[in-house]
Amino acid sequence: MYDVDVLIQGYPGRSLCHGGLGWSTTTLLRGGGRNILVDVGAFGVRHLLGQHLGRCGVAAADITDVVLTHAHYDHAVNFTLFPNAQVWIGEEELAWAAAQPPGFNPLPELYVRELAVSERVRRIRDGDAFLPGMRAIASPGHTPGHLLFYVDARRQPVLFTGDAAKNRAELLSGSVNDTADMAASRATLERIWELWRKVPGTLLVPGHDLGMTLDDAGQPVYVGERRAALNAWFGDTLEPVRIDLCCGGALGRCSA
Repeated sequence: MYDVDVLIQGYPGRSLCHGGLGWSTTTLLRGGGRNILVDVGAFGVRHLLGQHLGRCGVAAADITDVVLTHAHYDHAVNFTLFPNAQVWIGEEELAWAAAQPPGFNPLPELYVRELAVSERVRRIRDGDAFLPGMRAIASPGHTPGHLLFYVDARRQPVLFTGDAAKNRAELLSGSVNDTADMAASRATLERIWELWRKVPGTLLVPGHDLGMTLDDAGQPVYVGERRAALNAWFGDTLEPVRIDLCCGGALGRCSA
């Protein structure tokens, strides 16, 4: 039903000065007259998001739907870039986020406030088939109202786990970082594995890592090649520098 393009790769990295967030996955689904974005990233990826959409021949005004796994800033704030899109978010998630006090990191207060009042926002619940071939599944733990999305894509089923399973390490260990409820997160991980194993070839797209399928032994295998780098300007001359984060586990550095 849908063609799937991962526009922004999630990356399983953490930074002391920028916290553990911000390297999240954004995916474009196209089919049936719809252009759907699953999660939309943080401020830092806005230029990349526009570039990658352009390469797919899709303008911001062409996005029909923005689907959010949860309300954290690194997944949600860029919904404002898509003026014609309906925005889908869990009813329980939005109610919880809107009730938190200012400064409750990592919720973007002003954006949550806009989600709570916008006429473009559609609230969804566990089990809702809210778009053609797309179903919401409750996945509490990371946040109380977090949702998974199970999608009938053209090549294979796709399971979007958001931050219920942020990366391969969490899937394999059965334990997670940055959760509001560890017991709920562990139960959600078990549910994710159950859904993933149900249909051979299902693509799992996590919140902060490459997509994965299961091999014949039932082990996660990455799909595609990791690409991640920092482009920055350092020193007295502000010479541009590119720091590659994918050099066999070591940091590579070269002039941009």
